[in-house]
Amino acid sequence: MAAGRGEFFRSFQESFESLEKKPTQPALGRRQPVRGRGKPGPGGIQSGQTGGKRRKRRPKAAPSSVSGNSLSFPQPRPKENKASSPKIKTSPSKENLLERLPSEILVKILSYLDPSSLSCISHVSKLFYQLANDDAVWHKIYTSEFGSQTWKPKALAGDAAQKVDPVEGEVEDRSPGRWKKMYFRTLAGQEVNKWRRELRYDNSPYTGLPRQTERVLRNLNVSWELTLCDYRGREITMEQSRAYFFESSVVVRWSGPSFLTYPQISSIQLYGVRKETLKSPKARRPGWRSLIIKQDTRVPVRYIGKDKLVKLRHLRPCFLIGTWRANHGIAFIMVSLHFHKLVEKSLLGSPVCPFSEPVDPPPADNSDPDFGLHGYTLHFVLHNTGAEIMSGHFRELSCRTIQIRAGLVELRVINRTNLSEHRPLSGNIKMPWKSEELEGVVEL
Repeated sequence: MAAGRGEFFRSFQESFESLEKKPTQPALGRRQPVRGRGKPGPGGIQSGQTGGKRRKRRPKAAPSSVSGNSLSFPQPRPKENKASSPKIKTSPSKENLLERLPSEILVKILSYLDPSSLSCISHVSKLFYQLANDDAVWHKIYTSEFGSQTWKPKALAGDAAQKVDPVEGEVEDRSPGRWKKMYFRTLAGQEVNKWRRELRYDNSPYTGLPRQTERVLRNLNVSWELTLCDYRGREITMEQSRAYFFESSVVVRWSGPSFLTYPQISSIQLYGVRKETLKSPKARRPGWRSLIIKQDTRVPVRYIGKDKLVKLRHLRPCFLIGTWRANHGIAFIMVSLHFHKLVEKSLLGSPVCPFSEPVDPPPADNSDPDFGLHGYTLHFVLHNTGAEIMSGHFRELSCRTIQIRAGLVELRVINRTNLSEHRPLSGNIKMPWKSEELEGVVEL
């Protein structure tokens, strides 16, 4: 019995040693069981140990695709950590490859761009700023746009004029970029001359004003904006809500939340704004602002009417302000703009200075100094925002020199005591108003 048991343990030990000498690959998809530690095997042999010492593992060779009758598969490589992997830095030669090109090639490339693209690329770097202002490029653009020119432009404002040194007799070179300035100045001058030509040749015989003023303003996409300033220096800009065009003037209305009450407003600034027509309706680009009038609100105002919701104030010379009766907040602001030089005032001024042009003094009658000026014509129209109420036309008016005050001429056309010159008016004069969702009518 003992001999049979010893034979059994001897055969078990031999088979165990043969398994450790020739390990087999585990089956695909299964994990190889791990023997426990410290459990004595038969014959005093512990699992994974022989002779009380831990056997060192031999380095495994690279597994082959076919090993005997079993298939071995390559182990997947561990994924590299992206955070620890070094970033590839681009060499400076690749980054500045375009700027490393010869200037002749860069100028040739820039010559295929349009003026707006050239103006944009000039803000990239100092090199492109110099190349984008090259006179050869802009001279080619100028001649292609406005025809061939063999003469050189005269010195412009801001350019260094040619000066001759009396000692050395050398002529200084003009500053670069003069053809670029000449191009934009000629382009702007052509546009101004175009709409001025339209306004010059078609005047109304009654008003003496251009008939095409409304059409020119609409074609140029001109609108008007208000800037309200309070005593703390804050400014709120209001875009026009609607414009009402008439024969000799336009009434512009602004309404909406202004977050200011009338006592808080220190000044009102009126600007003419020309906005470019953009392809996308959501895109917005600030337009050129031309100051028309700046009015201080600390001057006396005149109350001209009220209804259940608003009060009307007249702020001289041209502002009509409607305030809520409850809290004195701004309900709406209206202004009447005369067509005389309105296009020039709305476009040719600056954000800080209104448009002005020299006015010739009126001709005086030298034969009779006391008689003064004569040959004037007066045309007036009384209207509200919706309709024309009455109008009148008077010719061959004159005034004495003592009636000229602060550059204004006083012309009296209707005598208060002569009832034959009076014209009856049926009903009261009404001023309709609208502010967002509310509207009403004020009787004056």
